[in-house]
Amino acid sequence: MIRAVAFDVGETLISDDRGWGAWADWLGVKPHTLSALVGAVVAQGRDNADALRLIRPGIDIEAERAAMERAGSGEALSESDLYPDVRSALGALREAGVRVVVAGNQTTRVAELLRALDLPVDALATSGEWGVAKPDAEFFARTVELAGVPAGEVLYVGDHPQNDILPALAAGMRTAHLRRGPLGHLWADSGEALAADWRVQSLTELVDVLAL
Repeated sequence: MIRAVAFDVGETLISDDRGWGAWADWLGVKPHTLSALVGAVVAQGRDNADALRLIRPGIDIEAERAAMERAGSGEALSESDLYPDVRSALGALREAGVRVVVAGNQTTRVAELLRALDLPVDALATSGEWGVAKPDAEFFARTVELAGVPAGEVLYVGDHPQNDILPALAAGMRTAHLRRGPLGHLWADSGEALAADWRVQSLTELVDVLAL
C-alpha cells in the first residue's frame, strides 16, 4: 500500500525553461544553443551541467550562480513555472489521505521559492539543504525519512530514470516514471524507465494508480 508520494522537482513539478534561459542569457548564447547542448550531453550519459562547461570551459558554476544572484539574474520561480497538473494532482492525493512530499536536486534558494508558492504538500526539501544529491543513496534515505513511512510504502515520481527510478528502487521505494520534459521523453522506453512500477504521462494519473 502506498501511503506517501515523493516528487522530483525539475520537469516533474516545474518547467526548467526559465532556469536554462537565464543561463543562456548570462553566458551570451541563444537558448536553443544551450538546450541543444543539454540534450547532447544527457544523451551521452553526462551531467547536464556539462552543457555549461562546453560553452565556458573551466566555469565555476556555483561562483557564476552567486554572481547571477548579485546581478539580479538569479533563480526565480512563479506560478507560471508549474506544470498545469501540479496543484490539482497534489491536492487530490492529499485529499485521498496520502502524505505528499517534495525532494529534488535543487538549491536552497529554489527550496525557498517553492515554499513561497505554497504548494499543497506536507513537507519539502532539496539536495542543497541536505548537502547530498541524487542519485546518492543517502538522498533517498532522507526522502524516506521525509515521507515518514517505510520505504516500501513510498512512491517516488520523477522524469529521470538514472537519477530517479533506479536509485529509488534500490532504496526499496516504489516508482513512477513521468514522461515529461527532455529527459522523460528521451529515456521513456529505456530499460531503466521500464523498471518503474508505473509509467505515467501526467501527474493526474497518479490518483488512479493509487486506487488500484
